[in-house]
Amino acid sequence: MKHHQYKSKIFWTGNTGESTKSYRSYQRDYTISVDRKTDISGSSDPAFLGNPELHNPEDLLLASVSSCHLLWYLHLCSVNKILVLEYEDFAEGTMIENENGSGKFSEITLKPKIIVAEKEMIPKAVELHQKANEYCFIANSLNFDVKHHPEITAK
Repeated sequence: MKHHQYKSKIFWTGNTGESTKSYRSYQRDYTISVDRKTDISGSSDPAFLGNPELHNPEDLLLASVSSCHLLWYLHLCSVNKILVLEYEDFAEGTMIENENGSGKFSEITLKPKIIVAEKEMIPKAVELHQKANEYCFIANSLNFDVKHHPEITAK
């Protein structure tokens, strides 16, 4: 069994000079840094006083699931001789917030639109979404299922 380690640094950039004196006295902005990679500016969801122009943790979770699925799907297509010409995903996630302010995602649905080279490739291309989900590191780390509703056409 192989082990892979990942490291990141989060730096809060939202101190307005009043520290965390009150719920409204500070900004939720932060920077995510990973060595030798472009920084990501983030904030909380605007529903929690975050900056609407920055990515929030919920956006990043959804993007992580979608991109992990994409990468496994492309790999599986390549080893199964499915020629993917285009791939775009319209992922959606639902988060439930409890009365006490805690919450969790209850579902994520991936809705990829894919174009393959030949019509005969479509059945296998559809089938490989389930296999990609079985291999996706991020989907395997969640405590809820990731659904898939692919739309696949041929050029």
